[in-house]
Amino acid sequence: MCYRGRQCLTVSHAVSQTLSWTEVLTLKNLSRIQAAESSLLPAEAPNHLLTMVNWVVNHWFSVLFLVAWLGLNVFLFVHAFLSFEKATKYYYTRQILGSALAWARASARCLNFNSMLILLPVCRNLLSFLRGTCSFYRSTLRKQLDHNLAFHKLVGYMICLHTAIHIIAHLFNLERYSRSRQATDGSLASILSNLPHQENYSWLNPIQSPNTTVVYVTFTSIAGLTGVIITMALVLMVTSAMEFIRRSYFEVFWYTHHIFIIYFIGLGIHGLGGIVRGQTEESMAENHPHKCAEFFEKWDDPASHCKPPQFEGLPAESWKWILAPGILYIFERILRFYRSQQKVVITKVVMHPSKVLELQMHKHGFSMEVGQYIFVNCPSISNLEWHPFTLTSAPEEDFFSIHIRAVGDWTENLIRTFEKQYSPVPRIQVDGPFGTASEDVFQYEVAVLVGAGIGVTPFASILKSIWYKFQHADQNLKTQKIYFYWICREMGAFAWFNDLLASLEQEMEELGKVGFLNYRLFLTGWDSNFAGHAALNFDKANDILTGLKQKTFFGRPKWDNEFSTIATAHPKSAVGVFLCGPQTLAKSLSKCCRQYSSLDPRKVQFYFNKENF
Repeated sequence: MCYRGRQCLTVSHAVSQTLSWTEVLTLKNLSRIQAAESSLLPAEAPNHLLTMVNWVVNHWFSVLFLVAWLGLNVFLFVHAFLSFEKATKYYYTRQILGSALAWARASARCLNFNSMLILLPVCRNLLSFLRGTCSFYRSTLRKQLDHNLAFHKLVGYMICLHTAIHIIAHLFNLERYSRSRQATDGSLASILSNLPHQENYSWLNPIQSPNTTVVYVTFTSIAGLTGVIITMALVLMVTSAMEFIRRSYFEVFWYTHHIFIIYFIGLGIHGLGGIVRGQTEESMAENHPHKCAEFFEKWDDPASHCKPPQFEGLPAESWKWILAPGILYIFERILRFYRSQQKVVITKVVMHPSKVLELQMHKHGFSMEVGQYIFVNCPSISNLEWHPFTLTSAPEEDFFSIHIRAVGDWTENLIRTFEKQYSPVPRIQVDGPFGTASEDVFQYEVAVLVGAGIGVTPFASILKSIWYKFQHADQNLKTQKIYFYWICREMGAFAWFNDLLASLEQEMEELGKVGFLNYRLFLTGWDSNFAGHAALNFDKANDILTGLKQKTFFGRPKWDNEFSTIATAHPKSAVGVFLCGPQTLAKSLSKCCRQYSSLDPRKVQFYFNKENF
């Protein structure tokens, strides 16, 4: 079995010229192990046009949604730009600032729009409600809810883009304000900038003195100071959300991302200073720019029909955009806080190999579906940190469980806390459950489940639920076939759910449904001694690593062959492909789903679903 041109099992280069019968047998079985995966003929080269068409067919709603979102951004930007570039009210303001005024206001409009959207994808209770209780939602629409975090990131990137435009435009604005305030050439911009900051006059230039610097205005005005705070908060949130930091230093990401509170407070009051101003309606009756701008030198003449113009600051708008989603998010947090305060009873603690902790718990009124996840907090470790974990129990069980692997400071501290034999069991708080793509697994005739390492957890819940459904002879089960792939780096990881797979094997045999579950276990990390031992025992009935009847494969699946086989076996089925694993694997599976789906809707269709937290 090979992966990317590398042999999956190798034999030491220092092999003697004369092989013993044991070595011959080892080599023979090694070749059989390698052939186990490569027995299928390679799939034909995919048609790239067909792949692209399949992508459009399977993602048409996502494309439509993104086009609508981008279209709204373009519309708001262009509309605001033209309004400030052409409106008579801002004629005098443009005499100082030029087109930088329109660039600043257009980007601000898009900033407000996207700030309104940024919180909605992380309102998990709202998404679970739309997914689970609104039965009128079609599967196509529900699948879009699985992309909530991807959309959250896109909106964040759009905010960063318009923030950059807004900052650059205002840097030009401040520089032009300063330059026109210092000018002594008697130009219109100079006259407008020297309008006095008195009660009876409405000023236009926020820089009150030629000696006032741009830096001073930035840090002493409401707009300038809040703008600096908002920008710093945004930079911290974006940089801490990078994949490397989020995976390796989750606590840094968690704490820093909550600076969004400062961001929204600053955004809400950012426009209160009214630093960008336009001419008042009353003033335009006495000094219409089209009639009076050329006579600016006579504005102070009592005999002139043109009076000095008066200006007013633009009313603050940001709070109007973020008020409704802000209230919705506050209700979301109140609900989550209320649920997290409900008592959780830990009924069982199990330590598995490879530093994996299993917690079985009970909570009054807790109800779940397969593949859902919860947020867990341990106050003795941190009062503020909440971490997501997929539920590994089935809805039919009278408890709910999670498996926690040590992958960071918080999880390592939690495992050490539970390993202390003579200390009281720490208190656990639970928020959830929340819906995921795996909830739809039983909506497909054929399901392909792919778990990488601890990513097997949502599929443990699914497999347990299947076991219960067979126990109770559930006639409503639509799924006819399940393909399960579990890819692990460590040999001890398979012990996490060995008993479950063994029970399923036995149950399928007793019910005469041996073909219902086709599972394959792949080990990607091993040493040469174990490989030789596995080869010598290849002919035994049960696998020497797991004790199961299905033998463990050494290496990684060849997905083209796997998908080709599934497409041939189910030529007219809807196949749901579910992944809980890394992004590189997601790209491979998503590509295969597009390649092996038929353009004919009556034939095989692969639908890719990925767990996102």
